[in-house]
Amino acid sequence: MQRRQFLTSGAAMAGSAVLLGAPGIARAQTALKFDSYVSDSAGPSWIDRWYLDELEARTDGEVEIRRYWSGSLNKVGEHLAAVRDGTSEISLISPGYYQAELPVTRGLEWYYRMTRADALQRVCRDIYETFDPLRAEWEDRHRSKVLYWTNWNYAPLILREPIDTLEGLKGKRIRGYGVATDVIEALGGTAIPMAAPEVYPALEHGILDGVYGFDFVTAVAYKLHEIAPNFYDIGDGPHAPAATIMNKQVYDGMPDEIRQVSDEIVEEIYGGKFTEIYEEVLERYVDTATSEGVTLNTVSAEEAARAKSLVQPAQVNDWIENTAPQAGIDGEEMQSMIDDAIAKYDPEGTLRRPYEISQGT
Repeated sequence: MQRRQFLTSGAAMAGSAVLLGAPGIARAQTALKFDSYVSDSAGPSWIDRWYLDELEARTDGEVEIRRYWSGSLNKVGEHLAAVRDGTSEISLISPGYYQAELPVTRGLEWYYRMTRADALQRVCRDIYETFDPLRAEWEDRHRSKVLYWTNWNYAPLILREPIDTLEGLKGKRIRGYGVATDVIEALGGTAIPMAAPEVYPALEHGILDGVYGFDFVTAVAYKLHEIAPNFYDIGDGPHAPAATIMNKQVYDGMPDEIRQVSDEIVEEIYGGKFTEIYEEVLERYVDTATSEGVTLNTVSAEEAARAKSLVQPAQVNDWIENTAPQAGIDGEEMQSMIDDAIAKYDPEGTLRRPYEISQGT
């Protein structure tokens, strides 16, 4: 695609944006703002950086994206409103920080229900495309287009001191995130909600005994293992669906050529690039972690099954009985669609967990 094509289309887009009066959109074809509350080395950031790099490269530089990492433009919890209101055009959204604003999306958050993170990504995509209330929550209520679903791959239980069984969690203060707090409480721990930037000093000062809800990559990137080197795979499945979104007016107003390029990149993410990127990153971070003193552990199949019985189906049923009715949706219908999607995609998932990588399996 030639640069002059984008110049012509871009001029038309700028004119239409001025007429619409949308904030920050007039230069959107050449100056988009990407805004993330985490660092550029955190888990989902590897996918985000690839998407942003490819969008710039494949549009011959006509799309330029200014990147604001680590909450340098908006603080934790402000990003959904920022995209909705046009303060920034693109952002990573972790729904656990927006439980009141995203009640339908919360129906995608659970543990002990599937095994592979790359499969979870496709499950979320299918439900977004086929369950109208989920799509309306993003596109109508929050005026945002989900560019692609992502997630925080795998989140080990991270502890300062080792334990022999999950019974050792009783009474321990564990940082939780979103519905990860359900798992902590079900296993006997005390869940402490805490934003990501606060976790390292809380571990350092003994406020926390451990962390759950930090994906493996981010935990190592944020050096949590310097204080808490004991990592446990508790058989809980992939962690924390997230979404990279764009202001819907910006997305709809982009020239067809640019939107087509974006859509093609997204299809590649779903078509295997997510798995390819994360497999390489997880391998690299497993090597780093083990060389820096991390002990990677797992629980027995029997103990994982016992943990699952404590979490499911209670976690999903609670959402069906309480959150879904308040949101005015049929929770059982959504969860039935999710069951079908899991049956379709989970057997196809291949992205290994860190413990599996460390064992060469």
